[in-house]
Amino acid sequence: MPEPTSFKSIVKKKSTENFNGMSYICTLLSTSLWTYYGLLKHDGMLTITINVAGAILQAIYVILFIIYAPKDSKVKHLKLAGILNLGFYTTVVLITFLATHVSVRITVIGFLCAGLTLVMYASPLESMIWELLVTVS
Repeated sequence: MPEPTSFKSIVKKKSTENFNGMSYICTLLSTSLWTYYGLLKHDGMLTITINVAGAILQAIYVILFIIYAPKDSKVKHLKLAGILNLGFYTTVVLITFLATHVSVRITVIGFLCAGLTLVMYASPLESMIWELLVTVS
């Protein structure tokens, strides 16, 4: 994920250039799910606080990305944001709230959050591996 200084560049140039906004959308989903996890825990105030702040920042990044993205990229990223951050998040909340017992709900959300976070941290490594494979072949 590009650092916030990339957004300074995006706003200044009024273009997303070759940046991919998927990481911002996925990080917004992750921080939203961690916030839900914090809400489920009786002592989750620290988890809630840091992830609400992260969700706000990621939402700003996603909005700025979409504002300055080319039209085809804008449509694609709006769809992805809608599917993941509205559809998937709402589905997870509804299913865990309606179909799981309270004692299981925290565990299910915790595993989901941990898995998503692991995938997010591993994704740059995956792209490096693909670049290495392309270079070698």
